[in-house]
Amino acid sequence: MTNQVSRRTFVKTTAAVAAGTALASSSAVGANDRIRLAFIGVGNRGGQLLAATAPHKDAEVVALCDVYEPALKEQAEKLGGRVDIYRDFREVLQRGDVDAVVIASPDHWHAIQTVDACDAGKDVFVEKPLSVTIHEGRRMVEAARRNKRIVQVGTHRRSGKMYAELAERVQNGLIGKVTVARCYRVNNMWPNGIGKAVDAEPPADLDWDLWLGPRPMRPWRENICPYKFRWWQAYSSQIANWGVHFLDAIRWMLDEEAPESIVALGGRFAVEDDRTIPDTLEATYQLPSGCLVIFGQYEATGTPVLQRGYMELRGTLGTLYVDDRGYKVVPSGGGQFQEPDLRMEPMEVKSPKANLTVEHIRNFLDCVKSRQNPTADVEIGHRSTTFSHLGNIALATKARIEWDAANERVIANDTANEMLQYEYRAPWKLA
Repeated sequence: MTNQVSRRTFVKTTAAVAAGTALASSSAVGANDRIRLAFIGVGNRGGQLLAATAPHKDAEVVALCDVYEPALKEQAEKLGGRVDIYRDFREVLQRGDVDAVVIASPDHWHAIQTVDACDAGKDVFVEKPLSVTIHEGRRMVEAARRNKRIVQVGTHRRSGKMYAELAERVQNGLIGKVTVARCYRVNNMWPNGIGKAVDAEPPADLDWDLWLGPRPMRPWRENICPYKFRWWQAYSSQIANWGVHFLDAIRWMLDEEAPESIVALGGRFAVEDDRTIPDTLEATYQLPSGCLVIFGQYEATGTPVLQRGYMELRGTLGTLYVDDRGYKVVPSGGGQFQEPDLRMEPMEVKSPKANLTVEHIRNFLDCVKSRQNPTADVEIGHRSTTFSHLGNIALATKARIEWDAANERVIANDTANEMLQYEYRAPWKLA
């Protein structure tokens, strides 16, 4: 890759941005002002976030950015062409009239784009997982703090009223002492998964070099980009893509910051495709309070694991099942040598109907104005994403990982610590 990445745009609907405007601060946005947003990454989840922004009349989308022209043009057309569109995110960050950016690019881009946006004086909504390494996540937190930026992470259940109330109830003993929590990604992709493909020339309407960014140069393959990168370890993983949602909610309900010990087993056991992540995985986290949290990625079987819902929390009084529709508590009776009576009453609560992504965007916009920390502040997102990365590290090293959460280092395991970050391809770096 040359040191000068192409800076031309697909379409320019206005004159070139004037120089010297990079450090405009969104802290000047008033309570009644419209917030001017730019979106970086508008395929799939980026398109969903654009739709979730539309109901908020105090948000104005002024720019879109993507390295894949069809996705960019599609979203621009939905907005009636009333936006400027770009290929290179750095041009977007130079605009002094952009208050905040919404980042929904592939996971390996989140850190550079978030840090650069904070340094350019922009507030940030960045999709989960926050980063692809633990080192990146900490640098993102540092960038937000030194620049006094609002950074919201896309774990949208943090803005759900039911989840907030349930977290408080569990912490106050709703189901007693919780000793086991479980969550799963179940999706039968056998036999062909993401398929097998051959290396080829990238499409003319895709900037493959810029898509790869800090990751090593390699040939394009149709089952990597634009969407299937989530099954390639260099760019994502399913424990980060799906697992972070549920691991975040569980650690919230248990009021835990980080695990102290992690083990993981798994591999490519059944699905015949080009993936570089497992089709079957179980990671177990031991929490300081005395609880095992289990995440299972089952992509070679489709039968539900839980009675219902996304998550199961097993307490001494009962077992909680929860998803976006609501939650149910199944009472526990006494076991061996104990009185057999049920230890609590059964309970079922329905969640108020709400689009949690819309609510999450609303919280972000409110915090851009108030300068209060959002519900999924970058530190929260970093700690939850760390769970996912530690699961991947434990699997890769075939070791029980002992985690020093204060210093964010693996104890007495140099190989594992080398996986906390990787060397970026020039010229990319974290500022």
